[in-house]
Amino acid sequence: MQTKLADFIKNSPQGEEADAILRSCVHCGFCLATCPTYQILGDELDSPRGRIYLMKQVLEGQPVTQKTQAHLDRCLTCRACETTCPSGVRYGALVDISRGIVEKQVKRDIRSEMMRFTLRKVLPNAVLFNTLFKVGQTVRPLLPESLKRKIPGISNVTITWPHVRHVRKMLVLDGCVQPAMAPNINAATARVLDHLGISLVTAENAGCCGAVAFHLNAQSEGLDYMRRNIDAWWSWVERGEVEAIIVTASGCGVTVKEYGHFLQHDAMYAEKAARISALAKDISEVLYAELGNVERLLVQRNVKAEKKRLSFHSPCTLQHGMRVRGVVEKILMAAGFDLTVVPNAHLCCGSAGTYSLLQPELSQQLLKNKVTALESGKPDRIATANIGCLMHLQSGTSLSVKHWIELLDERLSGG
Repeated sequence: MQTKLADFIKNSPQGEEADAILRSCVHCGFCLATCPTYQILGDELDSPRGRIYLMKQVLEGQPVTQKTQAHLDRCLTCRACETTCPSGVRYGALVDISRGIVEKQVKRDIRSEMMRFTLRKVLPNAVLFNTLFKVGQTVRPLLPESLKRKIPGISNVTITWPHVRHVRKMLVLDGCVQPAMAPNINAATARVLDHLGISLVTAENAGCCGAVAFHLNAQSEGLDYMRRNIDAWWSWVERGEVEAIIVTASGCGVTVKEYGHFLQHDAMYAEKAARISALAKDISEVLYAELGNVERLLVQRNVKAEKKRLSFHSPCTLQHGMRVRGVVEKILMAAGFDLTVVPNAHLCCGSAGTYSLLQPELSQQLLKNKVTALESGKPDRIATANIGCLMHLQSGTSLSVKHWIELLDERLSGG
């Protein structure tokens, strides 16, 4: 694709990156077949190829309108188009750059602005979110059914975390909403790794990965969250005390793995960020490397094959963002789970971070389609690998939805 970037960006690092991405697109249209919003809306401007044309216009200095903003807002950033693209177009990076520019040029209405501001301030703040979440759980019986489905009831599960006792250690990202909504996920991870002779530790002051603010176009704010995590982890990394930084929410994992990219032009953090990204692992990557030991543990505990059927939803951030495909499924099958076939497994469930709140109609259609696909194999329960997907899917099905690491923990613990 031929480009002629506007003066305001052409000689900047972002401009050079955007120009290279635009030039790699050959207009083939393969991306249309795997774009969730194009499949629903049928509008070329709600496809990756159409949005690339819009972004090219923005970067070349043509007038930016609310229509341009609306089409970019409707993009899930699921990155299924990147998986499909034969030319390797880095669409996700391009849309981050372009949205940041559009946000500065097109004023939003007060309602939209306040909604985005509230999400940026509440979701990444673990203390504030936890407080509000507990209030929501308390008044849950009084809420209408549509809201009640979005808030899980108060859990009676006792959260147990093994003592740090092994030479091998790994850090884990606490995250922002997951500790309140599903505290057992990281605890289950700690228990599984403890069986394998690995202690899971947390770092004080680490929190939100930065994705919420960054993808709501408050990119400087998002970068500050990233720097805070790097600072919180750095002493562990510098001393060589941890083998990896584990992320159990794939939506956070894809962000932490890209810290090196996001902070590449920050003189103080570029080198540190690259090292953090190199250490970042989805929990499935760690357990796949330890799969032989997992299988031996299952044999020692005389764990029998799972009689109930399980449907696994692979989040977009796992299969398209991190390009970790088929790994969780192999681990679950090795653990004796009977997995169903999920049609159109590459399509997004509609959660996509804050997308389900900002684009509810499209999100609900995608959720309905995904639940239909997941339930088509008559599973007894559903597993996934991201807290956002988990809560979104649970709101659309009567089946139990769990993080897959919790199910593996149950197996290893004799549950």
